[in-house]
Amino acid sequence: MKNISITQLLSLNQKTAIVTGGAVGIGYGIAYRLAEAGANVVISDINADAAQAAAAQLNAKGWKAVAVTADVSSPEGVEAMFNAAKKSFGTIDILVNNAGIYPNVPISQMKPEDFDRVIATNLRGVFLCTRAATEVMINQGHGGKIINITSIDAIHPSGVGLAHYDATKHGVWGFTKNAALEFAPHNIWINAIAPGAIATPGLENGSNDEIVKAISSRIPMKRIGDPDEIGRAALFLASDLSSYMTGEQLVVDGGFLLT
Repeated sequence: MKNISITQLLSLNQKTAIVTGGAVGIGYGIAYRLAEAGANVVISDINADAAQAAAAQLNAKGWKAVAVTADVSSPEGVEAMFNAAKKSFGTIDILVNNAGIYPNVPISQMKPEDFDRVIATNLRGVFLCTRAATEVMINQGHGGKIINITSIDAIHPSGVGLAHYDATKHGVWGFTKNAALEFAPHNIWINAIAPGAIATPGLENGSNDEIVKAISSRIPMKRIGDPDEIGRAALFLASDLSSYMTGEQLVVDGGFLLT
């Protein structure tokens, strides 16, 4: 096999990446690293102002990014998002299914509409975006990469109140493996990242200091992760460093599951 330089392996030049839920937190951490590696990045988010601000931050560094407002649970919204991406950059080579919600509601208090809303965003959205992306990638004829953001909750529940969230993350992990089988003949590699506790805007809120301390005490590394640490894992899976991987799940949790 031909040796390729590390610069070439990491380069995403002339590739276009869509990152759903890309305006803040893990999504922005991923968008940042992909843009830095040379990708044209489409930051998709339901929050239009946040998406525009995130794209502006990347553009200010001389990188290429555009913002798209989209609800991934809507077929029409997903179609519009992909049309906007193609209009802006022509191709779609990388999809990161990151958009997700996690309202904390115990099963005993959960309403059917609570359950359905989480399923619609976290699981249906991954299906809709994957279906759209693979259609484009197959038509382009040169394959692509899809990265699904699951959670350590896809492996072990983190606590009461997230049953609907955990159901979606188990579902996304199963969907990832099956989709990897279906689309491997088209040179489309599909993998997942399972983050542990990450310093998202919600956790960084000062009122959650005690929660952060409690979580950190259970992690062997004694700290919660940074969104950039998920961004680095995503860059690995989006680049040619992961050229012989599909249907896999990277756990990035500071060793939390060891406990």
